[in-house]
Amino acid sequence: MFAALKNRLKGLRRKAAEIPEPEPEEVQEEVLPAVEETPVEEEEAPEPEPKLSWKERRRLAKAQAQEEKPLVSDRGRRIKEDALDDLLWDLELALMEADVALPVVEEIKEGVREGLLGRRHDRSVGLDEVVEISLKESIRNVLSLNSFDFDAWVDEQEKPAVIMFVGINGTGKTTAIAKVAQRLQDNGKSVVLAAGDTFRAGAIDQLTVHAERLGCRIIKHSHGSDPAAVAFDAVDHARAKRRDVVLIDTAGRMQTNMNLMDEMKKIVRVAKPDLIMFVGDSLAGNDAVEQARQFDAAVGIDAAFLTKIDADSKGGAALSIAHTIGKPIAFVSNGQEYHQIIKFDVDWMIERLFD
Repeated sequence: MFAALKNRLKGLRRKAAEIPEPEPEEVQEEVLPAVEETPVEEEEAPEPEPKLSWKERRRLAKAQAQEEKPLVSDRGRRIKEDALDDLLWDLELALMEADVALPVVEEIKEGVREGLLGRRHDRSVGLDEVVEISLKESIRNVLSLNSFDFDAWVDEQEKPAVIMFVGINGTGKTTAIAKVAQRLQDNGKSVVLAAGDTFRAGAIDQLTVHAERLGCRIIKHSHGSDPAAVAFDAVDHARAKRRDVVLIDTAGRMQTNMNLMDEMKKIVRVAKPDLIMFVGDSLAGNDAVEQARQFDAAVGIDAAFLTKIDADSKGGAALSIAHTIGKPIAFVSNGQEYHQIIKFDVDWMIERLFD
C-alpha cells in the first residue's frame, strides 16, 4: 500500500541521515558549587516488564524521548538552511510523484520548513528522524482539516437521513453504497436504497443484487426514467415506513458532462439530501482531485469515500482531496467484500505511509 511514496520517503530519510552534521559549538561550562548528597532510601525492585520485540522497543523509546524532551528546540545541533532545502526538494519530488496536488505539496513543504529552519535538534537523534517527525506533523495538519464521525452523525439525524452518493463510473460507487448499507445495518439501522442511476440499465441491476444480498428495500424505476423521481419516491417510502437511512445512487458520466451536473442539481432540489458523499478512486490521483472539485462546485460535497486503497496506490489522493475541497474523508475501501470498509483515521494513514 502506497509503495511509491513509501519508497521515496525511505530514500529521503537515508539521504538526511547521510548529511554530515556540523561540528558541535564550544560552550563554556558554568562551574556550580558542590552540593552535599543526601542519602536516598533504597526502593523495592520493580516487577519485570513484559518482553517487547525490537520494533516495539524502538517505537517505545522514540515516544518516551519525545515526551521527555522535544527533538527540535533552541539547543543542540543547528539545522542548516542548505541541508534542509536539499531535503525539501527531494520531498517535493516524492510527493508530486505520489500524485499529491501542487498546492498540497507547497503547504506540506512550508510546514516542514517553518518548523525546522534555524532551529536546533537534540544530538541524540539524526536530522533524518527530525525531518520525518516534522513531515508527519505537517501531513497530519493537512488531513485533520475536518474530522467526521459518520456513525455519530447518523445517530443525530431525524428519520430518514438522506445520503446521496456522487462520482464517475468505474470508481466503485455502487459497491461503496452497499458497504455503507451493511455498516448501517450492523449498527441496527434500517436502510432503503434508491437506484438513481437510470442512465445505465446495468447500474439498476447491480444495485438490485446488492439489495437482495443485504436484505434491504430498493426503490427503482425503469431504465431512462427521471432519477430525481426515484430519489423522491425512496425518501417518501422511507418516511412513511419510518426507515432510518436512504442511500441514493446516481449516474456517473464524466464530471465535465453538463447534463450530468444538471441532473445532480435536480436530485438535490427534490430529495434534499442531508449528506452528499463523493466516491473517488484512490488510484486516479489528480484525476480524482479534479472530479471532487467539479462535483463540489456543482452540488457541494460533505465528505469523501476513497475506494481501491488496498491496491498499489501512490497515496496522494487522500492528501489532495482533503486539502482541495476542505472536506473530510469518511471511509476508505480496502477490498470488494462488504465488511472491507475502514473508517478513515489520520494516524492509520500516516502509519502506512511511514511504517
